[in-house]
Amino acid sequence: MISNSEMIRIRRQMQRRIHDVVAERRRARDLDPALSPAATGSGADQEVRAADNGPG
Repeated sequence: MISNSEMIRIRRQMQRRIHDVVAERRRARDLDPALSPAATGSGADQEVRAADNGPG
């Protein structure tokens, strides 16, 4: 059985790792303009283009 304090420690460690990964991805996105949402287009824009290509 995991004690309450150990559960809290594990939860904090997981949150710290998630925070680190998010920060790393944000830095990579800021440094590489090809990864920016403006360069790749959003999913909504792609759906609109696909709908416009229908018969008609």
